[in-house]
Formats: sequence, C-alpha cells, structure tokens
Amino acid sequence: MHALLRLSGLIDALTERVGRGARWLILVTVLISAGNAVVRYAFHWSSNALLEIQWYLFAAVFLLSAGYALKHNQHVRIDVLAGRLSRRAQTRIEIFGTVLFLLPMAVLIVWLSWPVFVMSWQSGEVSANANGLVLWPARALVPAGFALLALQGASELIKRVAFLLGRIPDPAEPPVTPERELVGAILKSRGDE
Repeated sequence: MHALLRLSGLIDALTERVGRGARWLILVTVLISAGNAVVRYAFHWSSNALLEIQWYLFAAVFLLSAGYALKHNQHVRIDVLAGRLSRRAQTRIEIFGTVLFLLPMAVLIVWLSWPVFVMSWQSGEVSANANGLVLWPARALVPAGFALLALQGASELIKRVAFLLGRIPDPAEPPVTPERELVGAILKSRGDE
C-alpha cells in the first residue's frame, strides 16, 4: 500500500500542476475573446482563427481540468441518499462508482479518441473554415484529458481504499483553512453548527 500511496502522490502532483496551468488558459481565452470583439467592432475585421483558438482553449480548460476537479472533490455528484450515510459507506460507493463507471468510461474514451487524433495529425487536417486552424491539437485534448482523468481516478481509488484500511485520513475531508475556521466559528456562535 505504501508504494501505491506514493504513486497516488505522484499522480496528484501531476494533476495539480496541469490544473493550475489550465487556470491560465482561462485568462488567455478571455483576453483573446475581448481582443477579437474589440477588433471586430472597432475595425470591422474578424478572423476564424481567433474564434477557433477560443474554442480550443475552452476545450483545453474543460478537458485538462477534469482530473483537477476530481482531485479537489469539486466534481458534480448527487448526494440525495449517500449524504445520509456514514463516511465509510460513502467511500465504498465512491470506490464502486470509480471502478464500474469512471475508469471504464475514461479508458474507453481514450481508446476511441486516440485513432481520431492520430488520423488528424497524420493527415494535417485543417478546419473547413476560411483561415481555420489545424485540428490535431484540439483532437489531442480529448485523449489527453481523459487519460489525466483516468489517472486521477486511479489515484482517488488508491486513497479511498487506504482510508478504508485505516492507513490515511479521509481524503474527501476538505483541508482546514483560515476561511473554513472562520465560517465554523461564525456558525458555532450562531448555534447553526
């Protein structure tokens, strides 16, 4: 289990680095979008390449940040029933969902999207729009993003099993931050806790 937890730590570090890098793509996307709008309305000039790069960057943010969202427990979930269960029961449900749904889906999408990327790259596929961009970088984002999601899913699986075995604290427990302490103190003083 020690070696698996070390592997999980390496995957977490990779996910953290990619996720933090993807944050900057949001700023780049906003700047390109704003610049494109200014140029279009001020100078009556537009470029399909500028529009397409915005789509590429949005896709990059979404696909490259999926594992980051999973690592930080910020992914979408429906806790109607599971929220009433013990933390150990919730962890078992998360393990079940990861093994039966998340990992097979992510691996299948990587497997199916890889040949599409390779074909696009080998053929030098270009957008059908005038002055459009090459498509292979956008097509590469799909297998890359889902591979990162699968890796993070494996890391989360390792951590959840280690938690059930009593080797580590609950990985879903948010870290204690000054903000969380302040909210807890306010709720406690109001009697809402």
